[in-house]
Formats: sequence, C-alpha cells, structure tokens
Amino acid sequence: MVLSDGPGDKLALAFPGVRGVSPSFREALRLLELVAPADTTVLLLGETGTGKELAARAIHANSPRRDGPLVVVNCAALPETLLESELFGHEKGAFTGAGGRKEGRFRLGHQGTVFLDEVGELGLATQAKILRVLQSREFEPLGSNRTVQVDVRIIAATNRDLAKEVAAGRFREDLFYRLNVFPVTLPPLRERREDLPWLAVHFLERLREKHRKEIKALAPEAMDALRCYGWPGNIRELENVLERGVILCQTDMLSLQELPPALQAYVFRSGVQEEETPVWPDLERELISRTLKKVAGDRGQARDILGISQEELDLKIRTYGLDY
Repeated sequence: MVLSDGPGDKLALAFPGVRGVSPSFREALRLLELVAPADTTVLLLGETGTGKELAARAIHANSPRRDGPLVVVNCAALPETLLESELFGHEKGAFTGAGGRKEGRFRLGHQGTVFLDEVGELGLATQAKILRVLQSREFEPLGSNRTVQVDVRIIAATNRDLAKEVAAGRFREDLFYRLNVFPVTLPPLRERREDLPWLAVHFLERLREKHRKEIKALAPEAMDALRCYGWPGNIRELENVLERGVILCQTDMLSLQELPPALQAYVFRSGVQEEETPVWPDLERELISRTLKKVAGDRGQARDILGISQEELDLKIRTYGLDY
C-alpha cells in the first residue's frame, strides 16, 4: 500500500518507500517531484537514515533517464585509492593488482544516473576529478591517456554541512557550488513524529510477509514508545527495531516487550486513553477514508494512489463500512 496524501502522490507511487504526511516531509517530497524530471544535479541533505538513497532512487525513477542505469556509489565505503578506480575505471597494469581493464562507475552510468552517497567523505584529489565530470562530462581512467565522454546525471548526498567543510578546507568550494544546484533536505524522524504510525504500518506489512508472521496490530504501549523515542538513527533505525520486534513476536499483536529496552523506557501513558492510540486496522481505515475523500469517491483514482487492486479496495471499503 502506498501511503500518500497531498502533493507528491506520483513520486510516492513510483517509489513507495518515500512516504509521509508531515508538513516538513511533504515539502521535501514536493521538491523531489519537481526536480525529478529536470535533468539537473541534486544534493540531498539530512542525517544518516533519513532516506536519502530512497529519494535518489525516486528521482531516477521519475526522470527522463529512468530507462538508463542507476549506479550507486558509497563514497565512505572505500579508501581513496580504490574509490578513484571504482569511479573512473583503470587500464591493465595501472597499479599493482590491476590485472585487467575495468570500466568505472561513471562509464557504467552512461545515459543514466550516478548517485554519490556520502559525498562529504571524498578526498580532495577525487573531488577535483568529479568536478571535471560535472563541468565537462569527461575524465581519464587510471593509467590511460584516453579521454572518456559520459552523459550522466549526478545526485549526491551527505550528512555533513558542506559549507562548513569548505570553510575548514576539507571540501572544494567550486565542487560544492556545482553539486548544490538543487538542494533538498530530508527531515529527521524526530521532526516528523506524525509520520510514525504510517511508517510503522508500512514496515509491519512488509516485515510480517518477509518473516511469515500473522501480526495484525501494534499494541498501544508499543506505539507510545515509538512516538516518544528520539530516533537518532531515523527511519533506518525504526525499520530495524520493528524487524527485531516482528521476529520476537509470537502473537498477532506486536507488544512493548518485543521492542528494545531502550525504547521501553520511553513509554509515557499519562493522559493517553487506550482507544486514542490507533492500531493497524484503524490506521488502514483512516488512510483509505482520507484518500477516497480527497478524490471525491473516485475508486479508480483511490486505487492508483493506494497502490492496490480494485478488488482489494472494494473489499476494504466493505470491511470497514466506508460510505463510498
């Protein structure tokens, strides 16, 4: 099921992992939808785990380059010497261990998109070579004097403040301005707490299928814990927490006891009544009702937004007694 309400529905449909109803996230989603069809460089900003790679994949899926390759490079995963070879390729004998010719990631991304994740981790030497790709769409592989022309769109992402990195001399100013054409900041989960129930439903639906569990709801106390916790690891941490809970759960309701001790300590029930905390069926009913209201009862449009079949939508309308 695609969770969507308001601007950005087409983007959410194309990549269902990008979802949310909070104002800060909807604004980020609106910007992503606007920039996706524009063949320009995008800089995704935000803390670790806020969904920058999902956003990059959504941009590519909604771009004119969607039929071309999407090449993902984690700039923090390799040392500088190996990263240069990964990005630009090398000729046989270019360095010790180079037993054959290798195409680099930029060449593999020709007529597609190259996503440079953790771009703030690049060394200055590699930054200079990437600047050349951005400026002239060309480079030389290691150990070669031939110039390779490439047609790629670059999306970069970082959890660092690149302006501060420039001031500290760790990041090239000219590269920063080349990357910062269209910046989009993805908000941390603690600033979009109203999205927690919706994200929890999304992950629970996926994880119960993955682990073949019959979990139908999230207990109110467990939802309270999710809402009160600070989520330093953001959406990635939420998914991991719920996967652990799904594996531990032996009933049809994921309870507080299945969550890590660190989250159990955040339960705060003062003034919250049991029925005020929606569980799975309540959330699904509300989502379908809101979607139908938004499209004036048009079941075809609602089906497309929700990402389910017409038969499934009709069944859920009857099951929840919705008047449409």
